[in-house]
Amino acid sequence: MTLWTPDPTFYPSPRDAAEAPAEKRAYVVAFDRQAQKPDAIAVVDTDTGQVTGWTDLPTTGNELHHFGWNACSSALCPYAPHPHVERRYLVVPGIRSSRIHIYDTKDRVSPELVKVIEPEELAKRAGYSRPHTVHCGPEGLYVSALGGANGEDGPGGIAILDHTSFEVLGRWEMDRGPQYLAYDFWWHLNYDVLVSSEWGTPSMIEDGLVGELLLGRKYGHKLHFWDLRKRRHVQEVDLGDQHQMTLELRPAHDPTKQYGFVGVVVSVEDLSASVWLWFREDDRWQARKVITIPAEPADPADLPPILQPFGAVPPLVTDIDLSVDDQRLYVSCWGTGELKQYDVSDPYKPVEIGSLRIGGIVGKNAHPSLDQPLSGGPQMVEVSRDGKRVYFTNSLYGAWDDQFYPEGVGAWLARVDADGFTFDKNFFPHGDDFRGLRLHQVRLQGGDASSDSYCYP
Repeated sequence: MTLWTPDPTFYPSPRDAAEAPAEKRAYVVAFDRQAQKPDAIAVVDTDTGQVTGWTDLPTTGNELHHFGWNACSSALCPYAPHPHVERRYLVVPGIRSSRIHIYDTKDRVSPELVKVIEPEELAKRAGYSRPHTVHCGPEGLYVSALGGANGEDGPGGIAILDHTSFEVLGRWEMDRGPQYLAYDFWWHLNYDVLVSSEWGTPSMIEDGLVGELLLGRKYGHKLHFWDLRKRRHVQEVDLGDQHQMTLELRPAHDPTKQYGFVGVVVSVEDLSASVWLWFREDDRWQARKVITIPAEPADPADLPPILQPFGAVPPLVTDIDLSVDDQRLYVSCWGTGELKQYDVSDPYKPVEIGSLRIGGIVGKNAHPSLDQPLSGGPQMVEVSRDGKRVYFTNSLYGAWDDQFYPEGVGAWLARVDADGFTFDKNFFPHGDDFRGLRLHQVRLQGGDASSDSYCYP
């Protein structure tokens, strides 16, 4: 008789995840902005800060972006159990090529490419292009996409892949209602609720921020709530069209709670950025702004052309991350070069408790281990399961990097001690460590704060 033993990195509850052994490896996607060299997966030893593994892609021009695990703690949910799967494969989309790459991480330092899903298959079977966000969830592997089958327009949405064969099963939505723009998504599993956010179609983003579209308030500014099992749109919540680009979604990890945070990149009224709380009240989904981060005045001579008319640096909140215990929220201000830490034990009233500066359009603040100006700023941020370590990279998206940091962003990966909120001086791989490639997102061995869903409190 065969006995199934669940993967030891699957955790029934957030508390179990926080008490698990610390990560030993960080997987980082790296890309070549010129599309002349292949993109790569870099593996960083989290004890030494050294790059110890490396795998080149077989093709160029992919621009690896967000990626995730094939399976995670949601496999233990009682209504959709998949205890036989392993957190073994990294699912890595190329946002420019629309290819999806499957890497095996088991028993090896450098991941091995085992399958490539070509853009034609994604378009034919799901009707989508430009895959973006990956989440392991009930009934399969969910992948959001910015574009429709032609790779330029919408609607964007979510494709479903098989957990183990990685076959594209089809489009997730049965009834998308008014939803057209897509970006991130996540869920409240125990309540059968999926939440999605908005950025823009491929033609709106791939050559950089389009000023006319921004000032015309054409980028995404809504949240969408769905019936997860019925795959039907239920409600739309508009944050106001002045709040442009509702990006990263971070729902509470406690599966008994129905709230979460979403970051907004910029307000066209004053260049501020913001973080909003979504919550359930009076039998409706609602959203409330709980954090506002103002723009910082600057000499136009110090600004890139796109910002010179405004005489200010917008914070540009491009990522947020919520610790597994739901107590700390981290906010990346990619424009000003600031990482903020908030106490969100009361999610309706966040309190800022820490701030660090590194990079930034004007500041170009150095890392304490490297006495030289740095470009780029805190961008994709990842929190360890125990909440003690915060990792972040410095590149947003190639064309957008070029607009806001025309001198280039370089490449660096920083780590912060969450308790004292100080930089780890012994952990700063950068520059030639990554062979001239730019860095976007980090995933941690065994899971992290933005890749697992739990079904037990």
